[in-house]
This record gives sequence, structure tokens and C-alpha cells, in this order.
Amino acid sequence: MSLDRPIDPDPYSLLPAVPSFTVTSTDVTDGGPMSPAHVNDGMGAGGQNRSPQLSWSGFPAETRSFVVTCFDPDAPIPGGFWHWALVDIPADVTELATDAGSRDGRGVPAGSFAVANDLGERAYAGAAPPPGDRPHRYYFVVHAVDTDKLGVDENASPAVVSFNLAFHTLARAVITPTYAH
Repeated sequence: MSLDRPIDPDPYSLLPAVPSFTVTSTDVTDGGPMSPAHVNDGMGAGGQNRSPQLSWSGFPAETRSFVVTCFDPDAPIPGGFWHWALVDIPADVTELATDAGSRDGRGVPAGSFAVANDLGERAYAGAAPPPGDRPHRYYFVVHAVDTDKLGVDENASPAVVSFNLAFHTLARAVITPTYAH
């Protein structure tokens, strides 16, 4: 079953332009397919639901914190699908280990927190596109933020986090693996 719909543009190209910096991963590559390790462990996807390792550098000197998000604009719903939003990461943290987004929260850096993804979990939700659909893009974005605290709490939605980021993002780094099954 292929859901016949056009491919949306890069959702971040629709926002005001900000400088970029570098994000890399030992687990995923930009434009490359994700392994089952980063696929949802439910919803018929059969993966391990582990967030990928991410590290970043080259961000602005005035960065005071980071926010890391994962968004799928190709989900067959009008607003895309939020897989992860980790907020208020201290500025001296420049790496998240594999599985930092686990449901038990053990990989979350001190002082930061996850808001509920679109499955209602305060954790990473792995890729799970509909079977037979085209490859989905998963935008892992590190946002360099101009304040220590974004001004939201753990009850905020990823959309509210993103709205606040519109006013506080100094720069962003993006890596976009894909997945289909």
C-alpha cells in the first residue's frame, strides 16, 4: 500500500533562516536508511526503539543550551509526526549516547527533560511508517538556543517547544536518515 501524496519540502526551510553547525552520528547517516535498532518496537515495526548517537560542534559561542528533536514530515497526517523532543540540554553537553531517549530516561543529561512525543511518551519513538509507504525522512535536529531554559515544562507538546524555538534558536544542525518497511 503506497500512500500517493507529494513529498513535502524540508520543514525547516519554511522557518526563518538561521546559521547551521555540524551534527554527526555513529548510528545514522544523512540520507541513509536507519537500521532496526532505531525503529519502533511496537506498531508492527519490529525494531529496538533506540535513539541514535548524536554529537555536534561548531555552534555559536553564545549558545546557552540545546534542544534535540526528531520529526517525520512524511507521516500520513497533516502535521507530520513528532518522535522526540529533548529540552534544556546544558551548553556543555555536545553528545547524546545511543539510546539517550530511552523510556526509563537514564540517558537524559542532568537538567534536561523530554516532552511527550506523538505517541504520548516522554522518550524517543522509533521510525514506524505505514508498511509499503515510501521512505520517510526523520529530521534529527540540534537547536542551539540563546537561553539556559526554553521556558516550557514537561507538559508542553513538541509543537509548543518548536514555537518557542522560533524565538530562541541561534543556529541548527540537521541529520536526516530515512526508513521504510
